[in-house]
Amino acid sequence: MATAVKLNTGAQMPILGLGTWKSPPGKVAEAVKAAIAAGYRHIDGAYVYQNEAEVGEGCNAKIADGTVKREDLFVVSKLWCTFHERSLVRQACEKTLSDLKLDYLDLYLVHWPMGFKSGADLFPLDSNGETISDGTHFLEAWEAMEELVDAGLVKAIGISNFNKDQIEAILNKPGLKYKPANNQIECHPYLTQEKLINYCHSQGITVTAYSPLGSPDRPWAKPDDPSLLDDPSIKAIADKHKKTSAQVLIRFHIQRNVIAIPKSITPQRIQENFQVFDFQLTDEEMKTILGFNRNWRACPMHWGVKHKDYPFNTEF
Repeated sequence: MATAVKLNTGAQMPILGLGTWKSPPGKVAEAVKAAIAAGYRHIDGAYVYQNEAEVGEGCNAKIADGTVKREDLFVVSKLWCTFHERSLVRQACEKTLSDLKLDYLDLYLVHWPMGFKSGADLFPLDSNGETISDGTHFLEAWEAMEELVDAGLVKAIGISNFNKDQIEAILNKPGLKYKPANNQIECHPYLTQEKLINYCHSQGITVTAYSPLGSPDRPWAKPDDPSLLDDPSIKAIADKHKKTSAQVLIRFHIQRNVIAIPKSITPQRIQENFQVFDFQLTDEEMKTILGFNRNWRACPMHWGVKHKDYPFNTEF
């Protein structure tokens, strides 16, 4: 079973990574160390998670103790929305690298297509509680991202939360130097994203699924929201394979050639989430799980809904 996906740069991106969104400082360094010890080689982070120093500490500890070399790891970060102005992109990347104490990133993503007003506030909101735009267009940010590749700060660049029209805008940009290598999107059985995944794959863009378990620990969860990990139909498939629901949900992505980045800070769960290469879901089971789609988003980013570049107002 392929344990990596080939990027349009020729690089191999491990198909399973450790997610670090909502992993608290003080816990995330240990989580990263446990993941690398368990065999993970792909660590997904972002400036906005505000824990990159600890993520770097975990990576560097395992490099220092000889478990891995830097080139064995695939480290991902993301440009936050308040740094979309061309003059701010490089300093944002350099801040991430200095926090991580690394010389380069394997993949750097534009976290959202929306630019927010620059400044210390990560979510600048107006009096109506809606995001304040910086007036930029993501094509400007993309040109600055391309410069990071040429400067050797990042090996590959990509996008996150972009819809088909927004991806096309990049692909059709006059003078485009580098195509996006990856689009990281929310994806799980309640949001199967078939059309967007098929489109990305048709364009040579790999897809990473964030919240692959349905993000049960998202801060805005409501009691009546659907819970994937407790879904009896998933549990039934898991029992049949003597696996956990989480393992089935991760395996579902892998069999679609979609990279998955489940987040955990519990060493036992981190290990368990990696034990997904020793079983196969049947075509029937894959069909069943795809049938759970209800276009339900755990992360609708609702305060950006009036932003000119809000990505979720189109079908896909």
